Amino acid sequence: MSAAGGTIVLRGPAATLVGNPFEQPSRACLATHEDALVVIEGGIVRAFGPYAELKDSVPEGAETYHYPGHLIVPGFIDTHVHFPQLQMIGAYGAQLLEWLDTYTFPAEMSFADAGHAARVARLFLRELLRAGTTTAVVYCTVHPHSVDAFFAESERFNTRMIAGKVLMDRNAPAALLDTAQRGYDESLALIGRWHGRGRQLYCVTPRFAPTSTEAQLDAAGALLKTRDGLFLQTHLCENPGEVEWVRELFPARASYLDVYAHAGLVGPGSVFGHAVHMHEGDFCTCHAGGAALAHCPTSNLFLGSGLFRLFDAVDPRRPVKVGLGTDVGGGTSLSQLQSLNEAYKVAALTGRKLDAVQGFYLATLGGARALGLEGTLGRLAPGYEADICVLDPQATALMAFRAGYCASIEELLFMLMTLGDDRAVRATYVAGSRVYDRARAGDPFLPAAS
Repeated sequence: MSAAGGTIVLRGPAATLVGNPFEQPSRACLATHEDALVVIEGGIVRAFGPYAELKDSVPEGAETYHYPGHLIVPGFIDTHVHFPQLQMIGAYGAQLLEWLDTYTFPAEMSFADAGHAARVARLFLRELLRAGTTTAVVYCTVHPHSVDAFFAESERFNTRMIAGKVLMDRNAPAALLDTAQRGYDESLALIGRWHGRGRQLYCVTPRFAPTSTEAQLDAAGALLKTRDGLFLQTHLCENPGEVEWVRELFPARASYLDVYAHAGLVGPGSVFGHAVHMHEGDFCTCHAGGAALAHCPTSNLFLGSGLFRLFDAVDPRRPVKVGLGTDVGGGTSLSQLQSLNEAYKVAALTGRKLDAVQGFYLATLGGARALGLEGTLGRLAPGYEADICVLDPQATALMAFRAGYCASIEELLFMLMTLGDDRAVRATYVAGSRVYDRARAGDPFLPAAS
């Protein structure tokens, strides 16, 4: 818990990205200190650097937390996740379209009950924080009260979250359908209620092209023009059957992405989930428009969707911004350490190697850049919001043993991203407030509102 109006200081080994390791040598993009101070005032990092240089400038009476043997890093950013699907994570044996009909839509119908939405939102936010995730781009359901429940819980923790009501006006159960007009009206009301309220930001959210008519996609494009700083999220080229279905539903469009581009949905602030089956023209369109892709490795492997071509996406000749997504419930863990574990394997299967610095970039500064928030999130640096994760390299006996043989910070980071999960998160800070502490007696969570 932070001292109201006071100074919070974190001390311990620390690492943060300072550049893009897909464009520069990885080691040059990582700043590390064996004994660092992070000085926080008013929820903002005011100073970051070696303890020996900063210790004399810390105000007397500052609230200090010391984490020797740990690693202080920026909070993780999840660029694609579905909070209503928490109840059917790990559902057996289907590819995307069958999986939606069998598991996803029935789960989301239960969110007609506002009480259920509130209960799941409460668990979901806590599980994100347990995993060290401090910002996420979140799909709610078609029900406006699911958005209210999510943002209300996020507001309690003061997390910077980006979320929106799903828009669907066809090809889904009747109980989950809105119309182009009702979806617009309900989304506009939610934007007025939540966008820019505290740290909450709104995301216009057509589920994917097959469940929206052209009229609804056009309405989504119109919504983006109603306020500055709005986001857009949807799915793109996840599964071959899905891609073919889009071709049948939108025969006049040149590609799946062109469906969205025609509706004005490809631009800065647009985040397209999966993007497994992209062609070069699609990458060029995303680059030109400033849109981002969310790489969701645990989901793509679990559902058998395919292998995301990360290094093709970030090709320096026309780089596309890429963040990391858990995509729960298609994804199998809310831990971005586990996402990185699978991202390494996906890259290897495409003939490339994802090093630890590149991995942590995707989970922190790269995710912030994908969202256009790289000036405020994703780094330990003066002026940045103090969303911070404290990792424990000795969280398990095996990790502790392996850590003893790590000869560099890169080796330690790689060990964390292959062996780590939520157990490796010792504490999570949101705007300088210690909202999760694994070692806290009783409930490890403490909403910032407390």
